[in-house]
Order: sequence, then C-alpha cells, then structure tokens
Amino acid sequence: MNAFPVLRFPALLLLAAALSACGLLQPKSKAPPVQIVAPVGPAQTLPPLGKGAAAASFDKTSEAEKAAALAKPAAAGARELGKTVVTLGSPTEQGFWLKSALVAAPGKGRITTASGASVAVDLLPGTGGALLSLAAFRALGLSLTDLPEVTVFAE
Repeated sequence: MNAFPVLRFPALLLLAAALSACGLLQPKSKAPPVQIVAPVGPAQTLPPLGKGAAAASFDKTSEAEKAAALAKPAAAGARELGKTVVTLGSPTEQGFWLKSALVAAPGKGRITTASGASVAVDLLPGTGGALLSLAAFRALGLSLTDLPEVTVFAE
C-alpha cells in the first residue's frame, strides 16, 4: 500500500488551517463603518452664481462706475491684442480690470464678448490664464462660473 494518501489528508488540513489563520493575522481597522444617508425633503434649486447677493456683497463698484465702463466708446485707435478665455479673478480686487499674458504693459482697454457685450477695463500684464474682475463679469452679465472668450483691445 501507498502511504501517500494517508499523508495527504493531514497536510491538507494543515494547509487549510494556515490559510484561514492568515485572515486572523491582518490588522483590524479601528474606524467605524461609513454610513451614507440620502437627504430627506424636497429638492432645492440654488440661484446661479453671480446673480445673487453673495456676488453683490463683494462687488463694491458704484452704479456710476459701472455705467461709465459700459458707456465708454471704443477708442478710435484701439488695436486688437487677441482673444483669450477669461476666468474670475480675485473678488477682493475692486474695479474693472483684465490680467492677461496678451498685455505687455499696464494701460487702458476694452474687452468684447462673442455676444457683443463690451466693457472698458484696465489692462494689466499677467501670466497663465486670463483673469477678469468681478465687476467686469457682472457688468457683462456673465455667470461667475462662465469661461467666456473675449477679444481684448488696447487704447
């Protein structure tokens, strides 16, 4: 008779016990399980950013300054610097301004959106993406989450 079948059974038991013990040797997590709870109640519709009181509280531009920036005609000798996509700049920096790599030196200028809306701005040199002031965003009727392409003109 062959002795190997007799030795297989205890070896298999030993292997099964060793494998099951591996799960016991792993460290247990002390963190409680995470429970996900769905909100209860009717869905809420939030106003779009840039249209509510929060944006207005940061924008300290007067109605007269806004009207002047919107009414100021483009200068006859204005030259186009190019087009750029703008994002909202620091809301704590007041006034009508654009910071862009298209601008080599500070000066006066104008930006125009694809829809034809236009506003006079101070042009400031910048690096990376173009930044537009909160007052200019609001004067152009843009949502603060918009990424509009504008044409930049220098006077």
